[in-house]
Amino acid sequence: MKYPFLITLSGFLFFTCFAKQGKEASNPNNHPTPDEINLNNKIMDSKMKIKIGSETFTATLYENKTTEALKAILPLTLDMSELNDNEKYGQLSANLPTNTTNVGTIHEGDLLLWGANTLVLFYKTFSTSYKYTKIGCIDNPDGLAKVVGSGNVTITFELE
Repeated sequence: MKYPFLITLSGFLFFTCFAKQGKEASNPNNHPTPDEINLNNKIMDSKMKIKIGSETFTATLYENKTTEALKAILPLTLDMSELNDNEKYGQLSANLPTNTTNVGTIHEGDLLLWGANTLVLFYKTFSTSYKYTKIGCIDNPDGLAKVVGSGNVTITFELE
């Protein structure tokens, strides 16, 4: 009686691990895929252009009060400072509503709010215990780290 259970359990674990590896391979940055966006209903149809020098990235925005408040003050150009060799941050002139959460892993291209008035664009993936309010994520962050460079940078955010 033990063996059918063990075989079933082994098959389930194998399938679960195999499925997870396939998902990671198809989505190496772990950003939401269009199917996940539609299933989770956490991301709105709004897009934002993020201009850094001569390069422009497109970000998909989360549906929340913070994002709505940010959209109301766009377009916005910020002088963003370097921090920790993984992020650029800039101070907003006004506080935005917050809904902080421990995001666990920050991904290259994540656009988050620290506190109530610090906009942060991450250009490297790493784990964190800090809490942020989600705003959006760059759809294709390839080359982002190179474009933002190692120092301070001016970034323009505007609706698409």
